[in-house]
Order: sequence, then C-alpha cells, then structure tokens
Amino acid sequence: MKIAISGKGGVGKTTFVAALAKVFKEAGKKVIAIDADPVSNLAVTLGFMKGSEIIPISQMKDLIKERTGASDEYGKFFKLNPTVSDLPEKLSLEHEGIKLMVLGAIKHGGSGCACPESAFLRTLLSHLIVQRDEVVLVDMEAGVEHLGRATVKAVDVLIVIVEPGSKSIQTAFQVKKLAEDIGLNSVFAVGNKVASEEHKAFIQNGLDGIPLLGFISYDEKILESDIKGIAAFAENNKLLEEICQIKNKLEEIVKEK
Repeated sequence: MKIAISGKGGVGKTTFVAALAKVFKEAGKKVIAIDADPVSNLAVTLGFMKGSEIIPISQMKDLIKERTGASDEYGKFFKLNPTVSDLPEKLSLEHEGIKLMVLGAIKHGGSGCACPESAFLRTLLSHLIVQRDEVVLVDMEAGVEHLGRATVKAVDVLIVIVEPGSKSIQTAFQVKKLAEDIGLNSVFAVGNKVASEEHKAFIQNGLDGIPLLGFISYDEKILESDIKGIAAFAENNKLLEEICQIKNKLEEIVKEK
C-alpha cells in the first residue's frame, strides 16, 4: 500500500504518519516512512535517537552532483532521471522495525525550478512509491507538488489530516483540487485533535464531499511525548487503537479498488 499524507501545518500530520507506520509494522508489514516535509520532524516523532541531527538527503550535495552529473557551472545539463535504486538500502535508517528516509525540501514544480536537487529528489520519491514492495507512507507538506503525474498512479490514497477549524477544512479542499488536477482521485480525510461530538460534527459537515476515514482524539499524551523526546505513540494505547481502526478501513478501501 502506498499512502501520501498531507494537511495544513500543525494539524498533527506527522504524528499520524508515525502512528500509522507503527500499526502497520505491528500487523506484520514491512514499512518505510518518507519525510518529504521541509520541516523534517518525522524521525523524532517515530522515536529515533538524535532524530533532529539526521541530515536530509536534499543537503547531500556531493551525492546529488555525482548522480545527476551536474557541474557547478550555471546552465549546464544534468540527468533528469538519475540512478537511485540502490539508495533506499544505503540511506534509510531503521528504528524498531520501521525504515525512514528524510528527503528534506523538494522545490515545487510550479516555482520554475529545473535544478539537479529537484530532479534527484523527485526521481527518488517516485522510485520509493512505484518500485518498493513495502507499505510506503509519505509525509508531505500541505499540497501535492511532490507527486508527478506518473508517480501518482502508484499512490493508493491521499489522506488529508484535518483539525476542527475553518482554515484546516479549506486546506483539505485545496489539496483535493490539486490532487484531482494530476489524476489522484482517491482523497480521504482524518479528523484529528477531536475533543467533543461538536468537533466531529464540525469536521463532518465541513468536509462534505471528502470521505472521512475516522477520528483521532485530542490527547495531552502526544504533547507529553514531544516534551519527553519519545515516539508520539509511546505509552499511548488509545492513539494506536484509533489509528488501527483507520488502517483497517484503509485496507478495505484499497482491496475494493
């Protein structure tokens, strides 16, 4: 299963990705989580020791230069499809059975960037989604710019994380429109930070037309895990139970496709 996760900053997207990786792993699946958000927090959220010190692949200038054949001279040619098939094994990290790759910032296609870094990272992300046989979870920023039209065919679902709030709902519809523009129509939502039935109703009513996979309760333990520097799902069975229900629904949806 290949799943892309998006949402407005601060809605709990990375926490969801980490917990979903955990429940897939506990179900016996091979899992690789991809941090493609410019603000790279997935390693810490998964419980990697010194996760904040991991160097994103986007900053590995020598590797990018070697694989793309780029020179320092402005305007020179470089490979648009560099060889990357060996890199997941070489550059992925592993913690408690979950693999992680931290890509770092990928410049948006609409920003006019035709640079070696962008070509390299997009090729690597495409390889991870299209060619790998693990469950692949991609933690993206609020958008779908990372996903090329070819890559998107291999994505089973795009999940937008939504909290009770008008801006978050608006972002969900913006992401849905961007996804549909490149042919990704399997867009779903998960309600997060839900503290009441009123919150659930607000999200359900606001997301008219975007199917909901489930809700995640507001939980102080998630904040406490950040303070302690441990995985977001550590010592939090309630979070894992709610995520497990969402995982089961996901598997049913993909099976029916």
